[in-house]
Amino acid sequence: MIHAPELKYFATLKVEIDAPQEVGVSVHGERRVIPITGGTVQGNGWQGKVLRGGADYQLILTPRLTHLDAQYAIELDNGELIYINNKAIRVASAEITQKIKIGEPVAPELIYFRCHPVFETSSPSMQWITERVFVGTGIRRPNLVELQIFEVL
Repeated sequence: MIHAPELKYFATLKVEIDAPQEVGVSVHGERRVIPITGGTVQGNGWQGKVLRGGADYQLILTPRLTHLDAQYAIELDNGELIYINNKAIRVASAEITQKIKIGEPVAPELIYFRCHPVFETSSPSMQWITERVFVGTGIRRPNLVELQIFEVL
């Protein structure tokens, strides 16, 4: 019998963001670019900071469904770097989606926000994360995205 995989806590990220760059509605949907300005990361026995310079490339496909593609780097306290490409979906009612767009706070339980981060690093101590699958949940705040990331065992 095959058993469902278990999850093991990996890290909490608090990713600080700036005002969105509204690209507008195109043939694919409504495109937005959200600059990443910093933040923190706390793992089990390690910590670091989110570096300025990344972005979350968003595509609002319907009034309810948004695809997210965040690309950024974190620096561990020992100076080693990790690159993250985090793809996600966010689903909420049309009214909640509008509130998110204009930066109003919304209750996390009104949003389905799931992600799948992939990591790259040359760090010897963290090399193992390039060989695992991770999933996570997210909470969108007006100027911050909180992520809880889990290793799939």
